[in-house]
Amino acid sequence: MYRSHVLVCGGTGCNSSGSQTIMKTLQAEIEKVGLENEVAVVQTGCHGLCALGPIMLIYPEGTFYSMVKNEDVSEIVAEHLLKGRPVSRLVYSETSKDGKVKPLSETTFYKKQHRIALRNCGVIDPENIDEYIGRNGYEALGKVLTGMTPEQVISIVLDSGLRGRGGAGFPTGRKWSLAKDLVKGGQKYVCCNADEGDPGAFMDRSVLEGDPHVVLEAMAIAGYAIGASQGYIYVRAEYPIAVTRLNIAIEQARNYGLLGKNIFDSGFDFDIELRLGAGAFVCGEETALMTSIEGKRGEPRPRPPFPAEKGLFQKPTILNNVETYANVPQIILNGSDWFKSMGTEKSKGTKVFALGGKVMNTGLVEIPMGTTLREVVEEIGGGIPNGKKFKAAQTGGPSGGCIPQEHFDIEIDYENLLSIGSMMGSGGLIVMDEDNCMVDIAKFFLGFTVEESCGKCTPCRIGTKRMYEILDKITKGQGTMDDLDKLEKLCYHIKENSLCGLGQTAPNPVLSTLHYFKDEYLAHVVDKKCPAGVCKDLLTYVIDPVKCIGCTLCAKVCPAGAITGTLKEVHKINPDICVKCGACMEKCKKGAISKR
Repeated sequence: MYRSHVLVCGGTGCNSSGSQTIMKTLQAEIEKVGLENEVAVVQTGCHGLCALGPIMLIYPEGTFYSMVKNEDVSEIVAEHLLKGRPVSRLVYSETSKDGKVKPLSETTFYKKQHRIALRNCGVIDPENIDEYIGRNGYEALGKVLTGMTPEQVISIVLDSGLRGRGGAGFPTGRKWSLAKDLVKGGQKYVCCNADEGDPGAFMDRSVLEGDPHVVLEAMAIAGYAIGASQGYIYVRAEYPIAVTRLNIAIEQARNYGLLGKNIFDSGFDFDIELRLGAGAFVCGEETALMTSIEGKRGEPRPRPPFPAEKGLFQKPTILNNVETYANVPQIILNGSDWFKSMGTEKSKGTKVFALGGKVMNTGLVEIPMGTTLREVVEEIGGGIPNGKKFKAAQTGGPSGGCIPQEHFDIEIDYENLLSIGSMMGSGGLIVMDEDNCMVDIAKFFLGFTVEESCGKCTPCRIGTKRMYEILDKITKGQGTMDDLDKLEKLCYHIKENSLCGLGQTAPNPVLSTLHYFKDEYLAHVVDKKCPAGVCKDLLTYVIDPVKCIGCTLCAKVCPAGAITGTLKEVHKINPDICVKCGACMEKCKKGAISKR
């Protein structure tokens, strides 16, 4: 037994900040002072507060250290682990009050969260199957295989109200039921979509890095429910930590008899293989993903037939994303009523979001359905930095829409977001403030879609490109009122005629910004101005002659030599030469330079 456990985040965010080096140094320092038999170092997955990494938690006290550097480790060992005195300068301020440790669950970031999909992330070593088993891991699979029929499994998942967390929100139990009943017997497949490609999204990656066994267990349960013996996890190759931990988990599960032949002596066989994606956003669409697993170019197929009837290798197939599967074992263990007790009437349970953009606490959050956007941004997220005002939030990535201030108090669930022109999507939530240009935001997301279109259907391949060209024209001050009309018509044409979800939802960012921020489009088109001061072609930098003291700092940093003036004289900017980089405005100590 160890008297102390030091948990160090080993997720991608903390890894990039040096957590692996910190763990090695920590282990060496512990051995140096002879505590290796008293103190255990545990690598975990993401804790959620990504902006504070590298993160270290020491139990049993529950001391939360943030932004730990390698040079801090010896002090933590010498003071905290050896003498029992926490290093106060490294303790996350909200967890320390009057010398007492405040549980993380009581901080503003965590207290409104409810972790189901993320229950083990930041708690267990994802590379140790025994730690997963110690948290009731594989108990749900054992319960299913030794005491439940496939029909009962599907019934409890259906009754729970669990809906697909990958985007459209299709009822998970109904999908499983279709795959079980449409075709009796024969080869069937269970697939996992771990190919999240939305800009700023890292929900599924964090589950795979922090709790890979939960996905394996859930897929085996799904396999039993529909009569499948083989599963595939389609994970992007750009997730090397997730891929490594999945491979370790699969091997461990096989060694424990939890994957493979005759699991739990039940006669049920099920195994899982990985397939690495090359980063194509379109492969998040289910038929394109299956086509890619088959070794072909990742392009969508016309539907029907749907995958439940003819999917992978033309066999009945179910596909759910990582977060959907992560809920399944807990539903089996705790019952459908437990899951239904959380959320709204039509959207049960919780939802994981990657919270980013203009917000203090960027990171990974899991909230009950029905939590308001305001609560997420102002309470969990800690508000918007620098006293700026909330302007909009983008949900659903390139397929979603922008939620304006007027809907700041909307309760987040599938139906509510759709009703205002956005969507849940996989769970990216990007916050924007008054300094964001909504025309530029629409252009950014559409540009992503143009790059990621597979090109199979004309509306998406050509239509999105024409839309992007119009937006680019508008942001350069060359747009006309006719362009706005063309843009809107194109949006609806592409939505109605594209082959798959990528094209059908690509216009959403444009439509939502046109609807809620039409005044910004008009400012760009009619006044030839960008109200947020983002679109460079519409900006002019000027020097206030009253405030300018002629210090020459602005002229020295100007890369184009556009600023003239001698020492102690008022300077001027030549707009014909200015490249609008903003370096002069940043350097000016008197606030004499502004953009118009």
